[in-house]
Amino acid sequence: MVFILCLAIGIITALVGALMGLGGGLILIPSLLGLHQFVDAFAWATPQAVVGISLVAMVFTALSSTIAYVKTKRIDYKAGLWLISGSIPGSVFGSWLNKFMDTESFLFYFGIVMIAVSMLFFMKRKITSQVEPQNKGLRSFYIDGKTYYYHFSAWIAFVLSLVVGILSGLFGIGGGSIMVPAMILLFGIPAHVATATSMFMILFISLIGASTHITLGHLEWQYALFFIPGAWIGGKLGAMINQRLTGKALEWILRILLIIIGIRMIFQGLS
Repeated sequence: MVFILCLAIGIITALVGALMGLGGGLILIPSLLGLHQFVDAFAWATPQAVVGISLVAMVFTALSSTIAYVKTKRIDYKAGLWLISGSIPGSVFGSWLNKFMDTESFLFYFGIVMIAVSMLFFMKRKITSQVEPQNKGLRSFYIDGKTYYYHFSAWIAFVLSLVVGILSGLFGIGGGSIMVPAMILLFGIPAHVATATSMFMILFISLIGASTHITLGHLEWQYALFFIPGAWIGGKLGAMINQRLTGKALEWILRILLIIIGIRMIFQGLS
């Protein structure tokens, strides 16, 4: 019964994570912490154990979806590598910080982070151009029969990714819930490219974060293995569905998802 439940959560988590470029922690973490409160079989699901399992599952979600995105040529590798450069040291530091958090503060601050990120979509945003600009310093990306032009600042990306890496290791969210909105809103990167590039980045961040949590002894291996098949299947399904949705649809799903989960976790943290 526990295996079936973990498999189902893993598939749903990975599907949503790969679809939106979030990695899956947004669904997995509140699900396991909720089960921890009401189901005796999940008594092991402390914040530290949950984050460790989330990052391990994310490795397989990101690998599965990244392979699919590579085939459809939706990843901006140069942007992804800059984002990885700051995220890796940040993820190690965040994983270390995680051991100092209790359940209530963990849930409360996690919820605040989600609400804050969702609000970014109501800010004035950079416009992605489909017409070749005079400024040759802008990047270009060809997708779905169109060439998009957008500005990408490597140093802003590095600082941003450092912060995202810390939050990823601390909350087990993979960083995509912040990085995807940032790529769309700050740099004007098309939503489909942002989600695919995010999963490419998350693959490396989750590897480092998971390794750190394993070293710190936070991982419950007998349960972590239950989530891996679901993470692989859901990652492929999410990438397939992503290709069939418009950029606007992806943004609205992301906005609504972040608000709902953020509110829920704040209430859990206060109760």
